[in-house]
Amino acid sequence: MTMKKHKALSMLGMSMRAGKLVTGDETVLKAVRQGKAKLVIVAADASDNTKKKFRDKCATYNVNCLEVFDRIALGEAIGKSERVILALTDAGFAKSIVHSLTEPSEVEYID
Repeated sequence: MTMKKHKALSMLGMSMRAGKLVTGDETVLKAVRQGKAKLVIVAADASDNTKKKFRDKCATYNVNCLEVFDRIALGEAIGKSERVILALTDAGFAKSIVHSLTEPSEVEYID
């Protein structure tokens, strides 16, 4: 696993401990509808129906939605069993996670 992905998983754990993360279909949908969700993360191995449902809902409410990691990695990151869907309710955590997953790291390309 690359360092930036490890950092993102670590931040998910911190956001869970800080109470700034919700998980579960209905809870995440409610957070998106209420404007509380700043970032939605869908497991890459989620069903196509689940991915489409959250992609569409996030697009409607203008919430960033990422499909990364698998359900086991997401669950382990937050200290729970397997998780398919997570929503961050803190803009700072959301921004840091998006940044760590999208920005190239100069360290990664060193041989």
